[in-house]
Amino acid sequence: MTATLRDLRPVYVLGVGMHRYQFASDTPYIAMGLTALRAALTDAGIDFPAIQSAYFGTTGLGMAAGRVMFRHIGSTGLAVQQVENASASGSFAFADACLEVASGRADISLAIGVDKYGDQKRAVLKEGVNRLSDTAHVPLVKYALLCRTLKREKGLAAEDLAGVAVKNHNNAATNPFAQFQKPRTLAQVMGSTNVAGDLTSLQCTPRGEGAAAAIVVSEDAMRAHGLDRSRAIRVASSTAGSETPPQGREPGSVAAARDVALRTYAEAGIASADLDVVELHDAFSIEELLYTEAFGLCPQGEGHHYLREGRSAVGGDCAINSSGGLIAQGHPLGPTGIGQVHEIVRQLRGENGPRQQPGAATGMAHMIGLGSVAIAHILRRE
Repeated sequence: MTATLRDLRPVYVLGVGMHRYQFASDTPYIAMGLTALRAALTDAGIDFPAIQSAYFGTTGLGMAAGRVMFRHIGSTGLAVQQVENASASGSFAFADACLEVASGRADISLAIGVDKYGDQKRAVLKEGVNRLSDTAHVPLVKYALLCRTLKREKGLAAEDLAGVAVKNHNNAATNPFAQFQKPRTLAQVMGSTNVAGDLTSLQCTPRGEGAAAAIVVSEDAMRAHGLDRSRAIRVASSTAGSETPPQGREPGSVAAARDVALRTYAEAGIASADLDVVELHDAFSIEELLYTEAFGLCPQGEGHHYLREGRSAVGGDCAINSSGGLIAQGHPLGPTGIGQVHEIVRQLRGENGPRQQPGAATGMAHMIGLGSVAIAHILRRE
């Protein structure tokens, strides 16, 4: 029988921290990473030597980036593992840290994601296979074509695509860690530079850099270190998967996202209706509408109605991308999935200020990585 987090000892997020996502700069990755780490240590109420293992999510910093960074805060004998899985690198680093604590191999583990802009190289460009189209593997092109199909078949309007970005930019306007911190109108989003098909620049994630960290602990660790259990958020489940052979015209990434979400619900013992907050992969505005449906938050084909009715806004049925999402909080790749955890933890603690979802008790973080892989975590306030 396959073991899940539910079958192992409980694991909790006790500390989170971030360095603001930003456009490319001269800031060293070490400065960004240690800013996020120190914030997470302060949030958890522990010192760095207490951490027993670390999982370092990055896509372009090069070999041993994590160990090089940790030398600048202290050489403690820490077990360090570097994780790369495209946009989902930080998400998988978080999953590995949780599994290590849940399995009993460690009592305190760190998941940290750091990236600088510009050094990432996609393996698909090196596979040595001739393609009929040079753009067949480009996600932007796939989703732009899908936008056209949905407009024709399901009544999706260009205003619906732009509406996703308006909501998320407005959320990010009050997020001190977001790359964009300016509210946007529908006219501004629709009038921004056209990128592909109906997608404009403000409906697509920016590229940039930044860092995010999360410290996960066992109950034994909280007792031994006298830590504040009232601020601990339970990691109820974590599952991952990848694309399967396509069924019809649905993108493989959407099918993979649905499968992972359903398995994550089952592992946590919840249903989609139990979700109060969701941070999901919205590299392009159409993705939020597709995943809203795939996750069972609304019936198939009605994601744009869910948005129009305000049900995905803060204060609605389920606050989707209250951080601003990838579109507005940003998407530095390595940190992105851990940045989602940061937002959800603050939501479930009731610490999210003007973006606080009333009564938030259960949240899900979801990411897609090129390939495509999918991963989701359920976090819960106990």
